Amino acid sequence: MSLGEHTSESAPFSSDDSEAEGQDERGAGDGVAQQTQEESASGVSRVRALLTVFTLCYINLLNYMDRFTVAGVLPDIEQYFGIDDSKSGLLQTVFICSYMFLAPVFGYLGDRYNRKIIMSVGITFWSLVTLASSYTPKEHFWALLLTRGLVGVGEASYSTIAPTIIADLYVKGKRTNMLSIFYFAIPFGSGLGYIVGSQVGNLAHDWHWALRVTPGLGLIAVVLLLLVVKEPKRGAIEVRPEHQLHQTSWLKDLQALSKNYSFVLSTFGFTAVAFVTGSLALWAPTFLFRAAVFNGERAPCVEGNCASSDSLIFGAITCVSGVLGVASGVQVSRQLRKRTARADPLVCAAGLLLSAPFLYMAIVFAQDSTIATYIFIFLGETFLSMNWAIVADILLYVVVPTRRSTAEALQIVISHLLGDAGSPYLIGVVSDSLRKTDSFLWQFRSLQLSLLLCAFVAVVGGAFFLATALYIEQDRNRAENYVPIEEDTCADNSSPS
Repeated sequence: MSLGEHTSESAPFSSDDSEAEGQDERGAGDGVAQQTQEESASGVSRVRALLTVFTLCYINLLNYMDRFTVAGVLPDIEQYFGIDDSKSGLLQTVFICSYMFLAPVFGYLGDRYNRKIIMSVGITFWSLVTLASSYTPKEHFWALLLTRGLVGVGEASYSTIAPTIIADLYVKGKRTNMLSIFYFAIPFGSGLGYIVGSQVGNLAHDWHWALRVTPGLGLIAVVLLLLVVKEPKRGAIEVRPEHQLHQTSWLKDLQALSKNYSFVLSTFGFTAVAFVTGSLALWAPTFLFRAAVFNGERAPCVEGNCASSDSLIFGAITCVSGVLGVASGVQVSRQLRKRTARADPLVCAAGLLLSAPFLYMAIVFAQDSTIATYIFIFLGETFLSMNWAIVADILLYVVVPTRRSTAEALQIVISHLLGDAGSPYLIGVVSDSLRKTDSFLWQFRSLQLSLLLCAFVAVVGGAFFLATALYIEQDRNRAENYVPIEEDTCADNSSPS
């Protein structure tokens, strides 16, 4: 396949009529025919498909809003339970661990059973457990840890499956468009989590109320899911007339994915993104609050509602920088694809490598200038967010349709296991170990030094995406021209040699 063909088939935010220059009438007719073929193949009408995407976006926004509500009121939680940084980090770690270990289970189910039903049950469970966590008594911190862990069960049922539904509704540039809309919800929902969590807790004078917002919205999401979303046929929109895709065993799926270098390397690159975002998500508002106390701009936390303003500002920064980062990442990739088929991993690498110095400066300048710190955080998060939609698109076009839920689940396991499952706890442990006294100076300084790990990890992640660029073309061509019988035969015949 030539570079020109590759670009026209995959460029995001572009329609397929770019391939028909000089053939306007034929191109228009082909476009209508293709749209009709896509609708009939997936079994979902154009309007229903759009409603499905918007419903999934709403649920994804709630997903991340709930995930970061705790971070928005973390200083209040620390003061309420009387816990240190390492125990605070466990709140995110236990959630990510349950989410991570159950992702393969839901990935397996999502490739074989009705995805709509699986998501509905999972979101209902997540909403009820989140509501239960808001009634944790002061002397039972372990109960809050337990319920936060159970929340991961519900979220795993959704995150592994939703992108594959979008993949079965759209192809090529349209798919990238819809994935971009879907992943806008990640930074926007994360920012809303900080804002809603801190402000609801502040208005109610009780951080418990911050955890009672998303459960009701989650039940509304279940109703929309059942009434609006229609299960599309797996891979039907991409299947070629000469053969039909069929399921293979789970072990064979894992074996094939382990040989897919673009998938493996991009997953490790995304792991770095998860490490950095996980660390900043939990600790940034607390770090900003401690920096303000250290500078004499804020009074120490003694009665609760400690970091409401810091969480509000950080949440707003996360919303704006995230949306800007996702949009700019996709647009830059679109332009770069006109020159090289390796555009996607190169843009991801650039995003991480550019974010590292700004995150470093944000952490270092916190002791001198609050305004400079916010500016550097904004720039660092913008570059970091350039990865979200692109990484998802890479996975979908280098993996065949019948293995996508499994691939999504495997990427979740690896990225969270080595990324944000341990990074909040690791930052907390390092902070506690570096703290020489319990003074305000060392509360700030120890957390500052531990957060410097984020800049280093971002550079490592950029290197993994640069390595992905070496294999992306061949792996994409292999997925697009996948023929199950021929591939299995070749694999069996080549093993003795």
